[in-house]
Amino acid sequence: MESLRRFSFVSFIALLAYFAFLASAEHHVQQFVIQPRPVKRLCRTHQSITVNGQFPGPTLIVRNGDSLAITVINRARYNISIHWHGIRQLRNPWADGPEYITQCPIRPGQSYTYRFKIEDQEGTLWWHAHSRWLRATVYGALIIYPRLGVPYPFSMPKRDIPILLGEWWDRNPMDVLRQAQFTGAAANVSDAYTINGQPGDLYRCSRAGTIRFPIFPGETVQLRVINAAMNQELFFSVANHQFTVVETDSAYTKPFTTSVIMIGPGQTTNVLLTANQRPGRYYMAARAYNSANAPFDNTTTTAILQYVNAPTRRGRGRGQIAPVFPVLPGFNDTATATAFTNRLRYWKRAPVPQQVDENLFFTVGLGLINCSNPNSPRCQGPNGTRFAASMNNMSFVLPRSNSVMQAYYQGMPGIFTTDFPPVPPVQFDYTGNVSRGLWQPIKGTKAYKLKYKANVQIVLQDTSIVTPENHPMHLHGYQFYVVGSGFGNFNPRTDPARFNLFDPPERNTIGTPPGGWVAIRFVADNPGAWFMHCHIDSHLGWGLAMVFLVENGRGRLQSVQAPPLDLPRC
Repeated sequence: MESLRRFSFVSFIALLAYFAFLASAEHHVQQFVIQPRPVKRLCRTHQSITVNGQFPGPTLIVRNGDSLAITVINRARYNISIHWHGIRQLRNPWADGPEYITQCPIRPGQSYTYRFKIEDQEGTLWWHAHSRWLRATVYGALIIYPRLGVPYPFSMPKRDIPILLGEWWDRNPMDVLRQAQFTGAAANVSDAYTINGQPGDLYRCSRAGTIRFPIFPGETVQLRVINAAMNQELFFSVANHQFTVVETDSAYTKPFTTSVIMIGPGQTTNVLLTANQRPGRYYMAARAYNSANAPFDNTTTTAILQYVNAPTRRGRGRGQIAPVFPVLPGFNDTATATAFTNRLRYWKRAPVPQQVDENLFFTVGLGLINCSNPNSPRCQGPNGTRFAASMNNMSFVLPRSNSVMQAYYQGMPGIFTTDFPPVPPVQFDYTGNVSRGLWQPIKGTKAYKLKYKANVQIVLQDTSIVTPENHPMHLHGYQFYVVGSGFGNFNPRTDPARFNLFDPPERNTIGTPPGGWVAIRFVADNPGAWFMHCHIDSHLGWGLAMVFLVENGRGRLQSVQAPPLDLPRC
């Protein structure tokens, strides 16, 4: 009887804790109105596509365990969808957002409500358009705080500062895309980088809009850095100040100090910064890390970290003192980029799969499509070709009559095939002098099936076709562990012995070392259709993508939930 009372008491306490958790979770209801608004940058005003008239868009602030219902109302002239980058969307691919993968796009004049829950995630993520190049201006931060009463694994500052790095074109980005699609050549590079939507002091007509962040001497702040740029990895630094890295892609890390970070498109990095320098004004700046033999935007965006007690100039020319400029790595400094990435470690022992059920090897890189008439205006790529990109020589083509997930759920044939190859169809010296006969990929809409709860390992191998390059690869619906990386060709006999299976960093987007490889592992515990693609949007449009179809497990809690009634139709 005494043991029964004890059991009842413990059960009662557990029930109270459960109800307290439910009471602490919030339900967030918002509208995102997609609409053109005048935005002036670099001396010119453009009718840019915005969310609620804001550029960048609104910051979403939630807690682990909260649920969201965000109604996207499309008042623009383009089809659109919104992706909640890094949110796992457990059993709910319908809220993931990539057009023609998990939904048909929201057409002009229509709306769709994304309903999803934050489940066991906290940290810095972001949201963005997942329709062609609309994400150039349609993006914003998504900040997830821990559940009430749950501490951070580090001393949390009292103040957060979101830092959104972006790219700006001095014309309609959709026109830039259309021109590239017509000619088959590379898209024109951007005209500026931005910090929170502003280019900064070094660009024409931009000094007045330069973002300024006031800070008190001795204060420690957390910078939540998001690379929302379309096509460029970036170095980021603050003059004379050190960063303490504490999180990447909403996963805590073992803290370490650095004066510069390298961050790829799609990635987030949280750093602590302490105002321990002489009171003054200090530039924070971002410039390109360009690993490819290709044109790039070689400009620098700036904002100003300004001590509240910064002195002013006296006498003639009185006013604020000039900001100090940081030392940034050279644009091709792969050694610094690699050294930063290699220091990342999960904050404790990671639950990384020790055994592997699916051992996949994917080449990732560019290619060229030969033209029957090389002199055609539609064949303006190298030597009269059209640019392409592929994984395992398969160049992904988006369907148009239905989304992959809807066709999969409905059992509709003819939309995609499930014969994406687990290894390259032809083995070759991936980072050597590749025969031109291997430069042209095969186009198709191909997926690869995974059993529910399979332990998956993927080695992503860059190639030297056209040019070696750092490709930031993003996997929807999952976080994964980066267990190893290196330069040259992956050696399956010797390289796995060097894998870190104790505390590898957890991410949702990881770059392939240029002319090298990276290995990731995850458990396929989220059923649905999940896009894997390069987060350089030029490469995505050329076909550097594929889809995983993760099968249902047993019962309702291991199966994809039914689609919502307002899911857009093609």
